[in-house]
Amino acid sequence: MTGFSTTIKVAEIARRSGRMEDGERFVPEETPVAFSYAGSTHAVMMATPADLEDFATGFSLTEGIIAGLGEIEAIEVVAEDKGIDLQIRLADASNDALVARRRHMAGPVGCGLCGIESIEQAVRVTPSVRSSALTLSEDEIVEAVHLLNGGQPLHRTTRAVHGAGFYVPGKGLVAVREDVGRHNALDKLVGAARRAGHDGGAGAVIVTSRVSVEMVQKTAIVGSPFIIAISAPTALAIRTAEEAGMTLVALVRGDEFEIFTGAGRIASGARRKVGSG
Repeated sequence: MTGFSTTIKVAEIARRSGRMEDGERFVPEETPVAFSYAGSTHAVMMATPADLEDFATGFSLTEGIIAGLGEIEAIEVVAEDKGIDLQIRLADASNDALVARRRHMAGPVGCGLCGIESIEQAVRVTPSVRSSALTLSEDEIVEAVHLLNGGQPLHRTTRAVHGAGFYVPGKGLVAVREDVGRHNALDKLVGAARRAGHDGGAGAVIVTSRVSVEMVQKTAIVGSPFIIAISAPTALAIRTAEEAGMTLVALVRGDEFEIFTGAGRIASGARRKVGSG
């Protein structure tokens, strides 16, 4: 979806080389984005107004609203005075299930965690990816993060957004998405990868943020056994990744990194050549 500005130029006063100087810089836009199903708002996120169809798709998948792309009949991006409304039309069965879920959660059970309505939702069962045969070499892990660091045009301009990429051995990064929110960037990536027909189990999710339990859950939902990050994981993220049979690699700095779970999927040796599969 085009038509929404993702950056704005602002005035600033910068101290450089011991002097204060007037200047300008680009900063990212941050916009309320609502997810509406059957005319009813389900959630509102503060997000970068880009890749909105990917966002709607990925959010619907990672939040368990749908299980497959075929359950979405249409996505309409509607510009409002103070934000954007993503109006998502679901197939009848999927919409009925969402209505029932809302009715079930309508009581006073809020726990206050990122819009989640109950403790049960916060500690939901994460899908197992133990059956995935995907392996990566040490060099491929380093390469994947290097490619993501160089593949974020919005971050190069603003230095203020997160990135998420999908790395396939032999092909490199096949999708990258950016957003002011780390969860949003990952949701957009999930939507982009699914809409492009990529098999989640064939690649690794690479993120520029810390690894929280939600990031692990979203990665498992897309079917990838790998989450690789430049920052550290939380204790719950490590436990969740272990239980799901995932490989969690974090604190990737240059050619150094730390493996927290699933070390058996990582092999020594050089990366595969692009195009070798």
